[in-house]
Amino acid sequence: MAAARRSQGSTKAQTAIPQLPWRRPHAAPIVLVSGPEEICAERATQSIRDQLKAEDPSLEVTDLRADDYAAGTLLGVTSPSLFGEPRLVRVGGVEKCSDAFLQEALAYIEAPQEGATVILRHTGSSVRGKKLLDAIRTGTGGGAEVACPAIKYDRDRESFAAGEFQHAGRRIAPSALRALTQAFSGDLTELAAACQQLLQDTDGDITEQIVDRYYGGRVESSAFEVADAAIAGNHGSALITLRHALDSGADPVPLVAAFAMKLRTMAKVAGRRGASRQIAKELRMTDWQVDRARRDLQSGWSERTLGLAIQAVARADAEVKGASRDPVFALERMVAVVATRAPFGVAA
Repeated sequence: MAAARRSQGSTKAQTAIPQLPWRRPHAAPIVLVSGPEEICAERATQSIRDQLKAEDPSLEVTDLRADDYAAGTLLGVTSPSLFGEPRLVRVGGVEKCSDAFLQEALAYIEAPQEGATVILRHTGSSVRGKKLLDAIRTGTGGGAEVACPAIKYDRDRESFAAGEFQHAGRRIAPSALRALTQAFSGDLTELAAACQQLLQDTDGDITEQIVDRYYGGRVESSAFEVADAAIAGNHGSALITLRHALDSGADPVPLVAAFAMKLRTMAKVAGRRGASRQIAKELRMTDWQVDRARRDLQSGWSERTLGLAIQAVARADAEVKGASRDPVFALERMVAVVATRAPFGVAA
């Protein structure tokens, strides 16, 4: 443990350049945009471009690929032109960079061209280019880093969406924020686009009614309605909601995924004692998810029935992905087991 702390301290000490938030980056001679979250990286890069363009409309913008690189290109596009316009060079694919690029980039960061901003995009998907990243982070060439870590946990997605509205100076109700992140539980790009649409199309505070008007018909939202009814023990209501979702074109796979997500959360929370905030921190969830799971567990669930339901969902997941010729029956059987807390065909 002590060795791990020493290693972490050493890593921090080696990072000599400023660490910039991706929502509020600023230009520097060398800007390293690192991490896998592409939407955040795109936002950061566009923000720097907009800042430079606002300062001087004659900005020259060049895009390069580090993995398909012609020797001498970096120095050529960063060198001052006859009229001395500022230059922005955006370099993608640094995690797959060629030897030629790596060699020239290492030389360039030692003496960046005046009036040039070079943005290096490294997704972190490989260790290729690590020597360059280390040199930027420990160098004195006026560099800065914009970290774009993966956004994969529910509380992180909710924070991302909340930040979209906060950055725009708009308020969104907590219930509206929850509904929005549940409706777009897949691709973060879709969630970002949904936030921007609400900002552009509406005025004032964002309420749950507004979110429902725009996105209430999404498959994910319908899926959670089915899961909520079944987990509450309302078998009839769950079947009706399921039929409505299927008639509206819902895909069986995300319907099963919604059940799996809620039951996994319930299983993680079951038996834990303490404040919701502390449990949420330990499980990397939001407070409201813990509170909701606790309420769901109070509707007749035990360790045995929870295990039975999880097994039913796992079976349905395999069946709707090709293990059964009748995915609708697989869904109905899953709903029955979850809602009745009993094996299919057996009265609770």
